[in-house]
Amino acid sequence: MCDDLIDYFIELVQIDSESKDELKVAQKIEKDILELGGAVLFDEAHKKTGGNVGNLVAKIPGKIDKEPLLFCAHMDTVVPGKGIKPIIKDGIISSESETILGSDDKAGIAEVMIAIKNIQKKNLDYAPIELLFTISEEIGLRGAINLDYSLLDSKFGYSLDSSNIGSITTRAPALDEWKVTFKGREAHAGMDPDRGINAIKVAADALNRIPQGRIDHETTINTGKINGGGPHNIVASKAVVEGEIRSHNLDTLQETKNLVGDIFTQVAKEHKIKINNKTVMATAEFAIEKNFSNLEIDDDAEIVKLAKESAKETGLQYSIDIGGGGSDANILYDNGIVTPILGTGMNNVHSKSENIKIKDMQKTLDWIEKIIELYSKK
Repeated sequence: MCDDLIDYFIELVQIDSESKDELKVAQKIEKDILELGGAVLFDEAHKKTGGNVGNLVAKIPGKIDKEPLLFCAHMDTVVPGKGIKPIIKDGIISSESETILGSDDKAGIAEVMIAIKNIQKKNLDYAPIELLFTISEEIGLRGAINLDYSLLDSKFGYSLDSSNIGSITTRAPALDEWKVTFKGREAHAGMDPDRGINAIKVAADALNRIPQGRIDHETTINTGKINGGGPHNIVASKAVVEGEIRSHNLDTLQETKNLVGDIFTQVAKEHKIKINNKTVMATAEFAIEKNFSNLEIDDDAEIVKLAKESAKETGLQYSIDIGGGGSDANILYDNGIVTPILGTGMNNVHSKSENIKIKDMQKTLDWIEKIIELYSKK
């Protein structure tokens, strides 16, 4: 394992690790953790996600008797993440090729790994550290959801997985995924269209009726996928629509779910025809599934205070932020591990223009080192 943060980061991003294919980068990180004197365990979450390796849990023994401090990041990247060729220009690292960079979330991995190495080189007395590097985060937090939590001893820590340097995210919304199947009536589109109920038309009317986008300052709805129909000479008898609802307010989340389900059902009933004096109407089968709970950490929680104090001591300007997306921190929090999210400096993530400034990575590295130092002293 090299000593330099940037060299290590560049080494990591050149190891392909799109979701479900994290084995090679996990093997690299495992080797480096062993060099740091840590122990590495892998769970079997990949058997549920369809990947080729499980979540990596590492334990770095401390020099003082104290509860372990957790740092979490994810090993997978979004697509296109194969054959990444990082370049450095004017102090900024980006991708030379038609790929993402992979700073989401290998910047977080590199920063905490080098921070631990630096702490050890300074020969400081430090508390035990646990590392959790998850799989399949980018495809629905599947690694954290299927994590074997018996492998972790930590009750608090940090997720290194947001953009703005100095950001401390203490709140993030819950997310529920919905799916509705509209069923109409098949008929010949040319000879008997009046004897059919077009499920695609029902879906379109329903989607036009439900709220979309930002509902209030805490809640959003999005329709992400629609599928249905068949040959153009047949009135479509089925259409499937999928989407999500996010909210920081669980009561609003429930109310919005009820509203959307009621609208889908009502619109389906409005699409009806008579055949042989019998009324036939469309139907809507609405299903909703919890994806993850909300993150809601008190701004005065000790783990938040530690991040703020550490930022001040390194001269880093911090902010307490409310997130709009979900991360492994939501799942950890739901499993009893209080985990605010720290910014790592990554920019334009999930795009080919993704980049990160070297000076921001260095500032975050200093921040993490100071967090470990102060936690160990207190």
